[in-house]
Amino acid sequence: MLTAVSKFRNKSGLASTTRVMPFFLSTSATATATPLCPPPSPYPSPHFRLPSPPRRGLAFLAASAPQRDLFPTPRQAMASLATSTAAAAAAEVTHLSQRDAADIDEQLMGPLGFSVDQLMELAGLSVATAVAEVYKLSEHTRVLIICGPGNNGGDGLVAARHLYHFGYKPFVCYPKRTAKPLYSGLVTQLESLAIPFVPVEDLPQDLSGQYDIVIDAMFGFSFHGTPRPPFDDLIQMLVSLSVVGDSAKRPPIVSVDIPSGWHVEEGDVSGGGIKPDMLVSLTAPKLCAKKFTGPHHFLGGRFVPPPISSKYGLELPPYPGTSMCVRIGKVPSVDISSLRENYISPELLENQVMPNPFDQFRTWFDEAVTAGLREPNAMALTTVNKAGKPSSRMVLLKGVDKQGFVWYTNYGSQKAHDLSENSNAALLFYWNEMNRQVRVEGSVQKVSEEESEKYFHSRPRGSQLGAIVSKQSTVISGREVLQQAYKELEQKYSDG
Repeated sequence: MLTAVSKFRNKSGLASTTRVMPFFLSTSATATATPLCPPPSPYPSPHFRLPSPPRRGLAFLAASAPQRDLFPTPRQAMASLATSTAAAAAAEVTHLSQRDAADIDEQLMGPLGFSVDQLMELAGLSVATAVAEVYKLSEHTRVLIICGPGNNGGDGLVAARHLYHFGYKPFVCYPKRTAKPLYSGLVTQLESLAIPFVPVEDLPQDLSGQYDIVIDAMFGFSFHGTPRPPFDDLIQMLVSLSVVGDSAKRPPIVSVDIPSGWHVEEGDVSGGGIKPDMLVSLTAPKLCAKKFTGPHHFLGGRFVPPPISSKYGLELPPYPGTSMCVRIGKVPSVDISSLRENYISPELLENQVMPNPFDQFRTWFDEAVTAGLREPNAMALTTVNKAGKPSSRMVLLKGVDKQGFVWYTNYGSQKAHDLSENSNAALLFYWNEMNRQVRVEGSVQKVSEEESEKYFHSRPRGSQLGAIVSKQSTVISGREVLQQAYKELEQKYSDG
């Protein structure tokens, strides 16, 4: 048996805890396995029913949300939804003329101290991360990068290297190589990775059969005039590809900064140019990006310093977290029924599983932490009230040992109310990147007041005050109510 602990507010405003006694722990992995009982989901889920030792507290401590800004502003509250924020503000994004784009490059590589290779590296990384964000490796493995002779082509060479390290299989078509050390060095780097260079004459007229993505890195904002051979034919090859009726049967086209052949300000003047599925604008979108009608528009090149933003009045969307790209414009609608995932992972057989499920959980949890998963201790907690109505929410695991899983809440929350009526609860850990889920079910019991007090006093002072002020699952008239209550409590306990 396992036990879970949940933290509730006591009369003094501090916290006491409860324990949950789960009756089984089930693990799930997307691998070949013979389950001991039928799996509850499409995943092969071997279940491990635990024996029933004496009822003693194991520790499911239902964790509260992680401590962040106590009263975030609306913008901060939406930080994790930066894509939506960027989409809503797409109309406000600055678009650059050809002259301004050139001037900004001169400023960056002049008084602001950037080098060409540095900007190229950041741009290429941005392209690769944008591609990886939209086109899953499991479905779009083979990537053809068509590189021109200038900086745009250099961005493509850098993107090819990063895509290789992301797990993709890049192929590079680079028909007009330059002898400059910067470019020859990029070629050498790709050759050291055994990335194939494909001559123009070896490309099939129809790219659909051999490649899953095509990246157009031929010409950037400095190009003007009419493309010359072999790039004129390469552009026409992509034009032919982009007019295929069924987009599901052709590789998507990703253009770097501007679609090759477009006028940098007026766009596809003739109407017969490349129609990319994704455009990755660099530094700031160029005016031609207003004519882009594809589903995926990203901004890359997270290096614009304040002097540039101020001088040119740049309004650019904030980049989420540590990302090197951010979506611009409306997120395309998705047919939910068409979503598919090809799960590929090593086999998990019953004879490979540890006899003790706690040991197995600990091993898998450590692997999730080592893999760099964001908040691997996040888990869904499901409670049921006396009427049989279930309720789920995300909480954080705060401890696990032979007595159970530890989490915290307060007496005023909905989960606490549910547990007072029905002590049964379920936990679910879902580690998507590792194709694993762990399910634990059982009953909740309080832990000792000593343990509860110890945890409460281990929290930062701001977290303690916030826990007292924030009455979970209750309606308030506005943010100012919490802010005022917090201020009063802070003054009351100003001496610590």
